[in-house]
Amino acid sequence: MPAKDVLAAGAVVFRPGKRVLLVHRPRYDDWSFPKGKLDRGEHVLAAAVREVAEETGLHVRLGPPLTGQRYPVAGGRSKVVSYWVGRAVGSDDVGRYRPNAEIDQVAWVPYADALDLLSYEHDRATLREAYPLRRKTHALVVLRHGQARSRKAWRRQDDRLRPLLQAGRQQAQRLIPLLAAYDVTRIVSSSSTRCVETVGPFADTTGWKLELEDGLSEEDATPQTVLAVVDELAHGDESAVVCSHRPVLPTVLDGLGVGDPKLEPGGMLVAHLRQGRVVATEVHTPR
Repeated sequence: MPAKDVLAAGAVVFRPGKRVLLVHRPRYDDWSFPKGKLDRGEHVLAAAVREVAEETGLHVRLGPPLTGQRYPVAGGRSKVVSYWVGRAVGSDDVGRYRPNAEIDQVAWVPYADALDLLSYEHDRATLREAYPLRRKTHALVVLRHGQARSRKAWRRQDDRLRPLLQAGRQQAQRLIPLLAAYDVTRIVSSSSTRCVETVGPFADTTGWKLELEDGLSEEDATPQTVLAVVDELAHGDESAVVCSHRPVLPTVLDGLGVGDPKLEPGGMLVAHLRQGRVVATEVHTPR
């Protein structure tokens, strides 16, 4: 049986002045991007943010995804590293970072100098890919509600009250670090119970207001109500999540000008926007 890949995640973090965040590992005497292995059961998005925080002391939000790296490591295995462009949330000062045996230097390095300082060609290729995407974006997360009780098993007349199953409630919990990875600060949801229960745990955890919209529900949605919500969020400057239903999502995605990936329950499409224009998308499902 082939050896399993080693999964890791990190970010290519930029700040104004065309500077990129690099770390030095004394064990290997190399310069690279902050990254690390996934914990058991951890989603790759959460791992990327956690590893940057552990290795640099900075809290970052993820921007556009980058082409993953794959290279051989000991034991006949391959390491697969997922990367995103990143930006610091709050202070980007690394002066308070305490060196340790794993990372003994953290530095903001000018782009041209970073190309020389990086120890590996695959990192230089990743930096070249990330550089044109370094300008600030915000995310609009299009979320299908979690696994809900079936219509057939729901005996009440008002389908708006149909709740999540236990599996759906577990998905809602697992969504918390994924939405946080994009620094989502606006939560807009269909007023139907199954949508509210999907994003409610994130709102409860973060304290951000949960905005309920009847015009995103299956019963009340029209192209006008849906597109009005999408247009406002796309042209804002906050990262946001909009939670709705399978029949409504094609209109949401049309408003963004992106294709329909046929999201599974609890699945999300992340659109990265700059000045109202989508510059990248990605699709994820909570584990």
